[in-house]
Amino acid sequence: MSRIASKGMVLIFACTIVFHLLVLTLVVPFTIVGGGRITNQGEMYQVETAALLLNILFLFIALIQAGYLRWRIPARVLTGALWFMFGIFLVNTVGNLFSVSQTEKLVFTPITLILAAFSAILAMHRSGRIA
Repeated sequence: MSRIASKGMVLIFACTIVFHLLVLTLVVPFTIVGGGRITNQGEMYQVETAALLLNILFLFIALIQAGYLRWRIPARVLTGALWFMFGIFLVNTVGNLFSVSQTEKLVFTPITLILAAFSAILAMHRSGRIA
């Protein structure tokens, strides 16, 4: 299960980064992100830049966890990062449920829920709680 979670996270984060780049370049309308509450391009650039940077960080954590990057990160730090990601994605899932944007509700709610589950699976696996 941890192998599926690791590879799944890498795939989802790679796709999410591409998505945020498409929003930043106005290929995808910004009205479907930010809870549907972003009102202008200035706000969009701020929100999307932060989201892009966070997703890049999360991708690096997922790549390290999956063994694709051989960086020396203490096990406790990596496990803590995975639990932090679990919390972020759990809160984000709840936020997506209250989004004004139907696209965000229907598409991104399941994605953040899957990311929360994958993060928890990997954090528990790292701490020896599950196989």
